[in-house]
Amino acid sequence: MTNPTARKFGYPRSLVAETGSWLVLVRPQQPTFGSLVLVCKETAEAFSDLSPAAFADLKTAVDGIEALLRDAVGYEKINYLMLMMVDKDVHFHVLPRYDGSREYGGNSFPDAGWPGQPQLASHVALGEDEAAALAADFAARWRA
Repeated sequence: MTNPTARKFGYPRSLVAETGSWLVLVRPQQPTFGSLVLVCKETAEAFSDLSPAAFADLKTAVDGIEALLRDAVGYEKINYLMLMMVDKDVHFHVLPRYDGSREYGGNSFPDAGWPGQPQLASHVALGEDEAAALAADFAARWRA
């Protein structure tokens, strides 16, 4: 059974990739182009509760994410935010960071916080179909 956090972020339509322990999803609210959510499939609400296998598999997920976003976005930095205040399952918000903006699907995606902290309130909100289309595009580029 998929956890509530994955479902909140549009799983399964937003699925980019899946490893043994992790789901890589398109984040519907895009503070920067290519923003993702990395959700652990284990039942855990604390990072320290993850199994050794999930920690080991995190490397596979991160390698795949960074290769994908390097190619698709051309980021300069990447931020992994583990907030878990509202959505309690272990997950990260993955934000590619860059100076300027990126264009995709008729939208412009500026990085409003560059070069400082990401500005989560400033975002492009993708509709369900737009998020699914971006997820399919990213899934086709995934190599891990």
